[in-house]
Amino acid sequence: MSDIHLSRRLLAIAEYVPQGATLADIGTDHAYLPCHAALNGRIKKAIAGEINEGPYRSALKTVHACGLAARIDVRKGDGLSILRPGEADAVVIAGMGGELIRRILEAGADRLNDSARLILQPNNAADKVRAWLDANGYDIVDEQILEEDGHFYEIIAADPGHPAPLSERERFFGPVLLQKQGPVFRKKWLSELEKRERVLRALEKAKRPSETEAKAMAIKKEIAEIKGVLA
Repeated sequence: MSDIHLSRRLLAIAEYVPQGATLADIGTDHAYLPCHAALNGRIKKAIAGEINEGPYRSALKTVHACGLAARIDVRKGDGLSILRPGEADAVVIAGMGGELIRRILEAGADRLNDSARLILQPNNAADKVRAWLDANGYDIVDEQILEEDGHFYEIIAADPGHPAPLSERERFFGPVLLQKQGPVFRKKWLSELEKRERVLRALEKAKRPSETEAKAMAIKKEIAEIKGVLA
């Protein structure tokens, strides 16, 4: 196999992998990303990690079909535990919830070297990922938002450094995305605004307002933040 066709989301993630890196792709699924990066000369080698038997077998199959068994090591295990400390200098964790990504980073922080780039694509709760990066000395060097098949995807590229602390607004919306504010960013947050307004209307109709008051207050705060950014 001479190349792998990637989705727009995975192509965008691949662009953040440094040239000549040793890549760790955590939750690799079919190992499409590391195979594409290797076949296109972007990486030196890769570790493709999967916790579940089915995707692990699929990854092995893809790697062997591409003739990359000497350059891509497929490993079965949980999160960053598959890595030796400092083994990878670029780590991708993509296609899972932000809270799970945060837990994977927290549990495996000792496996990351002092210069490892993190390329993270949470499906939700991106603020939790940014909060972890902020608390652990990572500088968000770039962010991207794209829409594919009716879903919005945020991609965060972060390097170890000495960044200024993120504000609550920057954690929520993304410091770089706030500066760019392209059409996809606006479309996503208009959609999020509509969702929150629907939830708020439902809460305000609840028969026990005392039980929903705290949640309603939190949603009102988010609505005000979103309106402030979109204004």
